[in-house]
Amino acid sequence: MEEQNNSGAVNPEAQPKPAAPPVPAAARPGAALWLKIIAVLYALSLAASYTVISKADAARKAKPDDLDISKLTGLGQSKKNAVAVIPLYGAISQGTSGHSWDNGSQQIAKRIKNMAAKKEVKAIVLDINSPGGTVGAVQEIYSAILKAKAETKKPFIARFGEVSASGGYYVAAACDQIMAHPGTITGSIGVIFSVGNFEGLMKKVGYRSEVIKSGKFKDIGSPSREMTPEEHKLLQAMIDDSYDQFVKAVSDGRKMPVDQVKLLADGRIYTGRQALDNKLVDSLGDLQDAIDKAGELGGLGKNPRVLNEADPLENFLSLIDTKLSFMGTKSVTDAMDMAPSLEYRWYGR
Repeated sequence: MEEQNNSGAVNPEAQPKPAAPPVPAAARPGAALWLKIIAVLYALSLAASYTVISKADAARKAKPDDLDISKLTGLGQSKKNAVAVIPLYGAISQGTSGHSWDNGSQQIAKRIKNMAAKKEVKAIVLDINSPGGTVGAVQEIYSAILKAKAETKKPFIARFGEVSASGGYYVAAACDQIMAHPGTITGSIGVIFSVGNFEGLMKKVGYRSEVIKSGKFKDIGSPSREMTPEEHKLLQAMIDDSYDQFVKAVSDGRKMPVDQVKLLADGRIYTGRQALDNKLVDSLGDLQDAIDKAGELGGLGKNPRVLNEADPLENFLSLIDTKLSFMGTKSVTDAMDMAPSLEYRWYGR
């Protein structure tokens, strides 16, 4: 019953308050982002459907004499010959996922194999803009190029962008020709294994690391203590072996004696013009020049049809994956891996 005051009036404070309205789903944290993603995917599906319907309608209305069967895809007809362009951008690593749109070495190696297997592809341009990367990942791409060349006999042209150093150059050494800009940064032929030492800092903050290990080298490269001379010697032997592999790859690819390569392979970097003088590249030019050269080597002549391996849907999914990673859906350790690794990499970038 409602509470009344002495005058008989109803006390408004005693009346039950109405319940707060429910929070709309769009106002919940994260919901707006997913609504936008769904809206974009819906718009893309509508655009794709419109394109398919338009082509089908045009083909239906066309006269028999005007109908160009070669413009219809999926009917088993031969496609026009082309030069494929495969981008290799950024630091080279194995990748953090098995997604087809990932730019890890496994996916890039697969793209090289798939493009080389296409009958209409007569030559391949590897568009490189990379400071290098981990040894295993670099060698995986290098090996994929050699296998594709051996199986298909198709020419590969490496095109250098603003940077193609260390592992980026290692990959290019597998190609038939290398083209760079005059100001491209390249070279940095060598290997590096970098570790930090936070022992002094940890002592200041009162942190001490306790390690239980199965062998004396199990925590080699630990940042919590100084490296021993024995450990340094072991790591140097690894560096030397990896360096010899790099030198051999350059020697084989550039048809240069090992001793001559070693004179150039002390880790220094070169401009594209300096690299040309030292026979580390074959010519200077831009991407179109590289495509023209590939067309000539593939028997298509200059200004050939270009087949880009990038799929629009995969590019979109890659963008979404990148945006979500920056929004915190990946852990900090995934975004910034501090573990030491053996690398063919230029650390100027």
